[in-house]
Amino acid sequence: MSALLEISGLSVRFGGVAALTDVDLAVEEGSAHGLIGPNGAGKTTLLNCISRLVLPTSGSIRFTGVDLLRTPAHAIARLGIARTFQNFGLIGELSVLENVMAGMHVRHPGTLADELILFHRRNRFEHQIRKRALEALELAGLTDLAERPVGDLPYGTRKAVELARATALDPKLLLLDEPTAGLSVLEMERLRQTLQTVRRRSGVSILVITHHIEFLLGVADSVTVLDLGRRIAAGDPSLVKSDPAVIAAYIGTEA
Repeated sequence: MSALLEISGLSVRFGGVAALTDVDLAVEEGSAHGLIGPNGAGKTTLLNCISRLVLPTSGSIRFTGVDLLRTPAHAIARLGIARTFQNFGLIGELSVLENVMAGMHVRHPGTLADELILFHRRNRFEHQIRKRALEALELAGLTDLAERPVGDLPYGTRKAVELARATALDPKLLLLDEPTAGLSVLEMERLRQTLQTVRRRSGVSILVITHHIEFLLGVADSVTVLDLGRRIAAGDPSLVKSDPAVIAAYIGTEA
């Protein structure tokens, strides 16, 4: 396997506060990598750097050899990176299907001239993204809810909709920020099965943040542990779980 995402010496400072300090991380092609640590460890900040929502103080981020720090935020999705957020980015008044389709317009190949003149090209694109959105909903087990307004759905189901919207882009790398937060044990198991299916069918690589180490044991091939913005452990999930530094900084603080 070769590294799809390579992060080296990543540091982020907000005024006098160090959110990340000299962090290294690699996600191998076709793998699932877990990112764990206590609250305030810098996990979401790292994902925000990859997404170009936060500018690092120093370090490098390369994706398929491309320097992401020289890539504008609006171009990240077109490179093949999709993401979910801790707080929903869904539109409650729109249907499940419409929400998934809305996330796919970033892939629109058209120009302003296409919008004004070549209506048939836009119609063809709309047909394509509708078809792909329905496939993503089927994969997530949401087909029966396609026409339901997202705002009417329970929390766990909205989480599944957001995942479907991200996978509908056919990304090379899927960034998941706390997808297990607020989920029941049954919902986490469904999520685990969905992620396994997505990986098997598409070969997508995954970088996932979660506080649930047991969930990672069934999903991730490798894990990086952050504490106070620094990497304190990395490697096989079952080995990292028993690392004394991890027990002291993370597991020992888990409720």
